[in-house]
Amino acid sequence: MIDLAELPPRPAWHTLPGQYYGNPAIYQQELARIWNRGWLFIAPSCELPNAGDYLTLSVDSSPILLLRGEDGVQAFHNICPHRGSLLCDKPSGHTGQVLVCPYHQWSFSRDGKLHACRGMHDCDTSALGLQKIATITVAGLVFINLADEPIDPKPLQQLFAAAEPHGFEVAKVAHAIDYRVAADWKLIWENNRECYHCDAGHPQYVRANFDIAEGDRDTPLSRAAQTAVLARTSAYWDAEGLSLKHVTGGLASYPDPDDPCPFPVSATRTVQVEGYQTESLDGQRVAPFMGRLQSPDVGVLRLRSIPSFWCHASCDHAVLTRVLPAELGVTNIRVTWLVTRDAKELINYSLDRLLPFWQLTSEQDWEMCERQAKGVNSRAYRPGPLSKVREYNVEAFYHWYLARLR
Repeated sequence: MIDLAELPPRPAWHTLPGQYYGNPAIYQQELARIWNRGWLFIAPSCELPNAGDYLTLSVDSSPILLLRGEDGVQAFHNICPHRGSLLCDKPSGHTGQVLVCPYHQWSFSRDGKLHACRGMHDCDTSALGLQKIATITVAGLVFINLADEPIDPKPLQQLFAAAEPHGFEVAKVAHAIDYRVAADWKLIWENNRECYHCDAGHPQYVRANFDIAEGDRDTPLSRAAQTAVLARTSAYWDAEGLSLKHVTGGLASYPDPDDPCPFPVSATRTVQVEGYQTESLDGQRVAPFMGRLQSPDVGVLRLRSIPSFWCHASCDHAVLTRVLPAELGVTNIRVTWLVTRDAKELINYSLDRLLPFWQLTSEQDWEMCERQAKGVNSRAYRPGPLSKVREYNVEAFYHWYLARLR
């Protein structure tokens, strides 16, 4: 492990020194102390609707298998205990009653137990099942923990219960897009934690949301507009128990820099600009209501769990973003759109109306992050100052990150 005292210090309210983005030893320390300790979002449970459905992915070089068995969704290390071969190499699929290793045809039941290992003699097979990974499902969202002794997931379970009215567990995946972004995972989160860049970077997004209403953009006009929407919708929120309100302009404060948890969690609900029923380009609904919601006046539920997940859930659809490290300086990101299970494409929704709002916003972000990655890896890069009224969450993220890395 690297001693952070050997690295240049970070002045308060300044960006990280460049060594934090390109140092292999620091990257390995991040894997050990952040990624292998926290609860990581993997998929919505509705992506695996039937027993035998599976999907595969990797956290850095660790291949993971997510499989629905008879008793729910469970994660395993996607390696055969015989010689270490990958069990499943397709991104997703369906298996029968047993999984068969393609190398020597060892087979495993859906609960991970060894089913058969033909050709083996005098071998104790009792401990040769698949290696399980701690797995929980919260409001239809599946998380895993790679630690030998996982930490308590209670903060996640308590806060993300706010998603239950949206019915993720009875939704379906309308579409998903995978991105391989040439930027360190921290740059992805730095970008996510401020809307200082949104004025120029996200013209579609800022028309729908009050995120930029802070600092010099916190005007009497913007405050009056948000107050008017709150006055019209707050009674419905209260009647439906839609709590966790963020009722001011700008971004909610997150993460808590003093939170000792290796996976800080946040859930808030905020209103949109008048005329926007959902996060679509024209603000009009793009799919049927989700879960038990029956009104467009639910605002947008925002869920976040560093280092792997954020979500924006409207009345009619939800967009889930999964962030996972691929290798030093490269991040794998999947953006998934959910709609209610009974919705039929081209009848109840169409992708050309469902996708653009968040596809544009996401791809605009990835382009900005890749541009920044080229800069922070330059030998000429020096830490720059942060705005105390627009980048307070970036400062909090750095504080949290450095405390967890030590």
